[in-house]
Amino acid sequence: MEILMTITIGVLFMVGTYLLLSKSLLRVILSLVILSHAVHLLLLTMGGLQRGTAPLLSIGAEAYTDPLPQALILTAIVISFGVTSFLLVLGYRTYKVHKTDDLDKLRGSADE
Repeated sequence: MEILMTITIGVLFMVGTYLLLSKSLLRVILSLVILSHAVHLLLLTMGGLQRGTAPLLSIGAEAYTDPLPQALILTAIVISFGVTSFLLVLGYRTYKVHKTDDLDKLRGSADE
């Protein structure tokens, strides 16, 4: 299962990096979303994909799962949702003001 997750994470990083290098502002924002999902999956995979019960003292189980990676991923998902919504609003405002989302046109010239 870890091999499949590693390949999926690699593909997500590849697609995110490809979109990050494009000229469209919306594609750059989409690439940051994809990269954040890749990082979430990477954290989950690094924590170990193992089966077991919840770490409760009253249950006499032999295998426990570590709740720390899941708590970190949940926090990272909430933070990335806030950053994504901020970037979407910033991109929308930029498009409304400048009437383009081409990053070369938004960069301007050196004479300005």
